[in-house]
Amino acid sequence: MTLSLSAPLMLLLLPLPLLVWFFAPPHRHRVRATRVPFFRDLTQAAGVEARRGALVLRRSSLQMIAACLAWALLVLALAGPERLGEPIVTENAARDTVLALDISGSMDERDFVAQDGTRKQRLEAVTDVLRPFIAERDGDRMALIVFGTRAFVQAPFTDDLQSLNGFLDQTQVGMAGPNTALGDAIGLAIRTFQGSDIEERLMILLSDGSDTSSTMTPVNAATIAADQGVTIYTIGVGDPEATGEARVDLGILEDIAKRTGGEFFYADDQEALTSIYQRIDALNPRVVETTSYRPKTSLAYVPLSVALLIVLLATTLLHLGSRRRGTRHV
Repeated sequence: MTLSLSAPLMLLLLPLPLLVWFFAPPHRHRVRATRVPFFRDLTQAAGVEARRGALVLRRSSLQMIAACLAWALLVLALAGPERLGEPIVTENAARDTVLALDISGSMDERDFVAQDGTRKQRLEAVTDVLRPFIAERDGDRMALIVFGTRAFVQAPFTDDLQSLNGFLDQTQVGMAGPNTALGDAIGLAIRTFQGSDIEERLMILLSDGSDTSSTMTPVNAATIAADQGVTIYTIGVGDPEATGEARVDLGILEDIAKRTGGEFFYADDQEALTSIYQRIDALNPRVVETTSYRPKTSLAYVPLSVALLIVLLATTLLHLGSRRRGTRHV
């Protein structure tokens, strides 16, 4: 257990009674006296000592000790004694990351070569790589946007990264429409970031098609994202030689990344996709804001309680002593 004082300068008040004692003595002034016959006999009968001039009653040793202890304890209480608990360290997100995942109809193609040589659905391969990537981003806040013909926030910003796996499991091809809206996905990410007060903003955009249904062009959206401080890393999957909706537009993905200060990657199998996410993780290492504090428990009540007990005990003893003297004189 560690003890400390929240206001240690209050201890400078300890010598205050001594300063008053030396520099502000009792006021003295002359008054007319009344002569009383047999004065010495009266003082002896009363048990007091006759003195010349004004009389300041002297305190007993018990009173002095009790007063000094009570004053010291009162000053100690004013100094704010407190017990410090064990340090508690909290880590807050220093970066917000949006994952934008294309779930248009072409993501149902089974042309992604897994590490064991089997062919997997594009979306399945992507989500298999995303799960360990998300797990290693501990310290970031992440949100998940899915897009097809329209873009939707599948999961808002959260630091509970394990919950994103559940949202990934619920994501299926075509649930946002068959087409591809790259520009709208970026625009939705920008609006999502506007609710955040964290300055470092990262977006990872994965698509296997070309923009065919956005209300905002990807170039305009990327320009606005750059103005808002959003860095976009783009990943192209699929066949750049295909036609129509099945063709991935690598040129526009590269342009988006370049305009926002990010990087562009292309993956044609699961191993390449894994290395891309590892590369992104290396380029954007885990960043957290660490704060540490020690819980404090005030102990001012302890010296106050002891001071009160001392005063009550001294008063009781003095009262009992005066009663015994009074009984003896009678």
